[in-house]
Order: sequence, then structure tokens, then C-alpha cells
Amino acid sequence: MTHQLFSLASQQGFQCLAITTQVRDFVRQHGGRDGAVVVSSQHTTTAVIINEMEERLLLDLEQWLHQIAPAAGPWKHNDLHLRPNIPADEPRNAHAHLQALLLGNQVIVNVSKGALVLGTYQDVIVVELDGPRQRQVSLQWLSS
Repeated sequence: MTHQLFSLASQQGFQCLAITTQVRDFVRQHGGRDGAVVVSSQHTTTAVIINEMEERLLLDLEQWLHQIAPAAGPWKHNDLHLRPNIPADEPRNAHAHLQALLLGNQVIVNVSKGALVLGTYQDVIVVELDGPRQRQVSLQWLSS
């Protein structure tokens, strides 16, 4: 099995970053003809999804996530004074953790004849929920 980490930088608190090209390049360099690639976030406040990179859909996604887990919610994780041994710069970001739980932190993309098996409008997307930050994404090749 072949593994690779790559970095990306988000620029906003909420941002969707298409990484299909990076996944495709990884498969070309390290994969085989048939198998799958596991794409995983290395962070608890980002998610990895497969969907359409359509601007208005992404606005809907952001709105939906903020309705379900708003930043101003009464989240226990944000009671920093009750949490021992946390860094001085610890953010109040419970909403981002909860939103990431809803979306998930990894996807598996099938590969057939050396090509990603994705639908016409599908992209592999990293969803930043607590940016801007530097992030790491893990790619793992699984042979058939």
C-alpha cells in the first residue's frame, strides 16, 4: 500500500476546496490500474466529501451546517475555563467539530483502468470548517 500526505491552506472560516486533481495525480503516480484511494482529513474540524463544486450548492451547505450547529450554540466544548490543560490560544470551535462529524472525515474513491470513478459533476472536496488554517490530507492506495 502506498501512502502520501499533502498540505493545503484554507483562506476562510468556511471554505470548500476541490482536491480531485491532487487525488488523480496521486493515483497516476502511485496507484495501479484497479483499486481505490482513501482520502482522509488529518483534522477534527475539516471534512472530506464527494459532491458538486457548484457555488450556490456550497452556499446552501454552509447555511445548512450553520443551522444545525451554529457557532453561537451552547456547546460544552467551548467552556474553555472547564477544560484543563488546553493551549492559551484554544479556539471556541465546537460548531466546527460537530459540523465535521455530520459530513465525515474520509471518502473512498474507486479506481478503474487507472481513472477515478466519479460522476460527471462529482469532485473530491475538503470542507474547511474552522479556518483559515494549514491542513493535511492523507491519500492511501488500496489495490484490488
